[in-house]
Amino acid sequence: MTAAAEYELAGSVTSLRDRVTGHIEAGGRLADLFGTVHEAGLLITAQLAGPDGITTVDVILPAGQASYPAVTPVAGSAFWYEREIHDMFGVVPEGHPRLEPLLRPASGPGLPLPGGDGAPGRIDPDPRLLPSHAVGPGLFTIPHGPVRSGVTESIEYLVETPGEDIAHLNMRLFYKHRGIEARYAGMRPADAVLLAERTEGVASVAHAIAFCQAVEQISGTPVPWRAALIRTLHAELERLACHLDVVVRLADGAGLAVATARFGWHKEQVLRLTGQICGSRFGRGVVTPGGVTAAPQLDPAGILAALRQLERQLSADLKLLMGTASFLDRLRRTGPFPPARAAEHGALGPVGRASGIVDDARQSRPYAAYGSLRTTVSSRDEGDALARLEVRVDEIAGAFHLLRQAADELSEADSGPLHADRTGADFTGADFTGADFTGADGRAVSWAEAPQGEVLYDVRIESGRITRCRSRSASFHNLVLMHEVFAGDILTDFPFIEASFGLSVAGAAR
Repeated sequence: MTAAAEYELAGSVTSLRDRVTGHIEAGGRLADLFGTVHEAGLLITAQLAGPDGITTVDVILPAGQASYPAVTPVAGSAFWYEREIHDMFGVVPEGHPRLEPLLRPASGPGLPLPGGDGAPGRIDPDPRLLPSHAVGPGLFTIPHGPVRSGVTESIEYLVETPGEDIAHLNMRLFYKHRGIEARYAGMRPADAVLLAERTEGVASVAHAIAFCQAVEQISGTPVPWRAALIRTLHAELERLACHLDVVVRLADGAGLAVATARFGWHKEQVLRLTGQICGSRFGRGVVTPGGVTAAPQLDPAGILAALRQLERQLSADLKLLMGTASFLDRLRRTGPFPPARAAEHGALGPVGRASGIVDDARQSRPYAAYGSLRTTVSSRDEGDALARLEVRVDEIAGAFHLLRQAADELSEADSGPLHADRTGADFTGADFTGADFTGADGRAVSWAEAPQGEVLYDVRIESGRITRCRSRSASFHNLVLMHEVFAGDILTDFPFIEASFGLSVAGAAR
């Protein structure tokens, strides 16, 4: 992690591809790639993940230069990132295999793209015909979405099929542009936490933790042990709720009405427990730069009692579900994602761990209280929808284990501070409203392991105000992969594959 007042350039833009190539050959992966308007031109930043943490590589594309050597040919995970840079800033990654619009469906007069500071072009309704990637007699395209039933977010699937088999699937994702990154500019760090929590609503706590850790590095603010435990407690409750939501959707897809109701109730119990502890069903308003805003409203003994009851009931239902042959048959060999492809892309979270990747930031790059708690990582090699479910079932058990550890530790640290300001002064009162970061100056990169996978934040602060905040969710990194796993399956497999990825469209279309 870095905290520097100025960008430290790693060389010319032509060296970027070589730096990424060398890092991947050494066993690392490309974690993020994005652009920032700079006085000298366009600053292109690559975040490279490895066993020692995240390495930031900044290069400048000089003003007036319209292209640079594409990274995608040597790092396939850059495919969407470079299309995003092209859409936002108009520069061309030369050698990119398919440089069609990603965020901007069309050019010309229309609505402005929020957050596109200095970016050319505007958005119009998309007039293009449905694309065709598979040809043959009887093939046709089924457009599914973007408006769908329930609370499903806006995404359109274009299913090319002869009637039942899925020959090819394409996705149109960016129907909404919230301009979140542009909204950060000028905000105080203590206020910007609210925005981080809403970047990806199902992973509010993970985003808040990653954002606040970056601010804490810049300002030199320590986090008390008690506050780290409370952060971990809420992060694991969030993990439980998200994984149970995936189980609910899979059971519903299989027509298991009782299982759908039971696991929906278990998820509701987790959300209610979270609400009892902090007043928000989604754990919002807890994490703040320097610590947490208040102690849990439920004492550690009460938390442990609630967890014991929930785990006992949930474990019994999971055992029944995972022993239901008709359910498992719907998932086995459905939507397979090869381990080699997962490694090539650096797939994150349960999607990656179900395809042989053993990487979890809670263990490999620990934060909050994870470095002192016993964290286990589950993985599979099959890469199908069943493997993705099995990883989540294991992580549910692991989350309960971590929650018990955190609650036990909280009972011993019951009188410890909840927050420390930049001078190291401790706060224990429940009326804390946020530390003063006036004069804070620097840049830092931080991360957290959301239920969907690694969340990254690159934050820059000048004189106590945010000048740049880049957030990268696991949903954005992984969603580009989802269309690859449908070919060879049939239409009735669709809900299982989509649910098994467990990603958030809002977390990608920021």
